[in-house]
Amino acid sequence: MMIPLSVLDLAIVTQGGDIPSAIGRTVSLARHAEREGYRRFWLAEHHNMQHVASSATAVLIGHVAGATKSIRVGSGGIMLPNHAPLSVAEQFGTLEALYPGRIDLGLGRAPGTDQLTARALRGHHADPSYDFGRHIRELQQYFENTNEYTPVRAFPGEGAEIPLWILGSSTDSAYLAAGLGLPYAFAAHFAPAQFAVAVQIYRKHFKPSAYLPQPYVMACVNMIGADTDEEAGFLASSIYQMFLGIITNSRKPLQPPVQHMDELWNGPEKAAVAQMLSCTFTGSADTLRRKLGHFIAQHELNELMVTSNVYDPEARLKSFSILKQAMS
Repeated sequence: MMIPLSVLDLAIVTQGGDIPSAIGRTVSLARHAEREGYRRFWLAEHHNMQHVASSATAVLIGHVAGATKSIRVGSGGIMLPNHAPLSVAEQFGTLEALYPGRIDLGLGRAPGTDQLTARALRGHHADPSYDFGRHIRELQQYFENTNEYTPVRAFPGEGAEIPLWILGSSTDSAYLAAGLGLPYAFAAHFAPAQFAVAVQIYRKHFKPSAYLPQPYVMACVNMIGADTDEEAGFLASSIYQMFLGIITNSRKPLQPPVQHMDELWNGPEKAAVAQMLSCTFTGSADTLRRKLGHFIAQHELNELMVTSNVYDPEARLKSFSILKQAMS
């Protein structure tokens, strides 16, 4: 169970809060995670979501890195179809120049939004036959270029040693990460259905590369730690309400916890939320140690990333402290 622990955050707006307060919560969590010894703090790109403040992901990464001292800060991820590889190389090359040795670049293929917003982001560059792998290789070339006669170069960016990760929520990404010989991070916190199969595919087809000699798997899961299992279950109702809003298209700021979810959802809605959140772990330190220890061993994880959408800011920080205690 002694594997690195990391954090994923989306700078989610809470009920009664606003975007500045959401970003403030993110910074507070990053500082807390650093003090507790977490390895990385990643931020995810999303667009046209009123209560998610991480759309300008590279900007927010810089803000968090500037507010911390040692924790690695990166993207979980940058949605590469929304950006020219050159632009990504320049942005993350700049971040690496500002915070050397602390920047990660996780890359995803999904738009991070609805199709209408994706078209607005990409403008006339929208391509229905988008080649994710080709653009990853183009991005790698900007970082690696040593030829001064290359007509297009990334400054900053050229020569930057920034670890690239492939993010996934399906088996397609597993084949790609394996073929490129890159570390693989799976979004089990919202898309658990193909997680086990994708990890098996990645390991089976992995090709060693100059970046990575052997497979490296990180899974992201939902986690809530508290003094008791009952308290953790109560706090988790905020996550249930958030995902209920997703499946019913009635999204709200992160809501306070409630005692009885049955007053808010019907049977099919409850089942749909349960399927999306099947990789959710709640409880006391002892419970988390037991449940997550089994999960880590079952999937032979190299690293565990957690997201913890707890409404109360102090309870949220405590959740991460309890997990660190449980897994140390």
